Amino acid sequence: MRRITMLGTGFIANFYTVTLHGMRSRDQVTMVCGSRLEAAREFAGRHGIPRYSASIEEAVNDPETDLVVVALPNYLHKEGVLAAAKAGKAVMCTKPLGRNAAEAQEMLEAVEKAGVFAGYLEDLVYTPKTLKAIESVKNGALGRVLWTRSREAHPGPHSDWFLRKELSGGGAIVDMGCHCIEIGRNFIGKEVRPVEVICWADTQVHPIDAEDHAVGLVKYSTGAISQFEVSWNFRGGMDLRDEVSGTNGTIWLNHWLRTGFEMFTSVGERGYVAEKAESDTGWLFPVGDEVHALGYAHMFTEQLDALDQGVQPMETFYDGYVVNAIMDACYQSAETKQWEPVHLDIWRGEETAAAEARWVEYDADFYLIKEEKMPDGKTKLILKNKQTGEVIQRVRATITS
Repeated sequence: MRRITMLGTGFIANFYTVTLHGMRSRDQVTMVCGSRLEAAREFAGRHGIPRYSASIEEAVNDPETDLVVVALPNYLHKEGVLAAAKAGKAVMCTKPLGRNAAEAQEMLEAVEKAGVFAGYLEDLVYTPKTLKAIESVKNGALGRVLWTRSREAHPGPHSDWFLRKELSGGGAIVDMGCHCIEIGRNFIGKEVRPVEVICWADTQVHPIDAEDHAVGLVKYSTGAISQFEVSWNFRGGMDLRDEVSGTNGTIWLNHWLRTGFEMFTSVGERGYVAEKAESDTGWLFPVGDEVHALGYAHMFTEQLDALDQGVQPMETFYDGYVVNAIMDACYQSAETKQWEPVHLDIWRGEETAAAEARWVEYDADFYLIKEEKMPDGKTKLILKNKQTGEVIQRVRATITS
């Protein structure tokens, strides 16, 4: 049994605690820390947690605790992680790891120096659909990955600190771009180095200093492009979609707005519909089990199993650091309006892109550009001569017996 200190009493801490108490049946949050003692007491009572505190240091150093889960606002991530490392406790931290790459690197180095387990709680790479898609890509179903697209958009965050750059580290990019960027890395390959980014970001709707909408492109050393779009201005709930395009196939994922559960009500659902749902009347798209649909259940199961087995989890603090470095480049690009390099003081992947044959061979003399079945039943081949570079087409009659 794992005895867990939960740092935080807000939205994400509630999701995490519900998940932990409902999954493996051998893990228990035994200490909770809130910014106010009253909040910690209320949270403890609601979830059956025996001890509570308003002190991070006291909560982390609880003698029964062997795992610390950091579910705090962004500006407190470093304090929570460093306290866990100092206490020699295993730690898991919600996304984003830091407000910037410098913070993330400091946390990464602290846990590695202390020799403690450290897991990055990036739930959206653990959704059942995403895990299956990642497996398919790794198995070669799509061929060489050329392009990914990830979109997360909703009407805006649920707490005021998200909207203050000095506390959050940014706006929609640091809030949701971290999800989209890491999803892209998983499809393209974490061993592939992110090289440069170009990003547009603006504040279109909300009277805040941070960006509430952004679109970016992350270029990788293999030539693959990962596109993300994040917005706090989308009306109609929460839109979570991913796409992957490869030389031999395509994947489309829709995680939220079309859940397979559609309901119309003129009087109101009269209860919680789904995260970021804007209405409880009209056509609604409730979610049967949010902790599964958003990846929390698979995330904690995989991370806790890795902790038990003494191995690295699927998502580590190093992954969080790389994501922070990419987001730093995005913010720089949004200012300069040009491509900006991704600066990584620590890189543990391939130094150069894997040597891959980009072109499909047709025969000894030609590359195959395209093969297409025509309406008359014949097959058209578009070929490129390897020596001369000439592009030609041939028509191949259908052979019938």
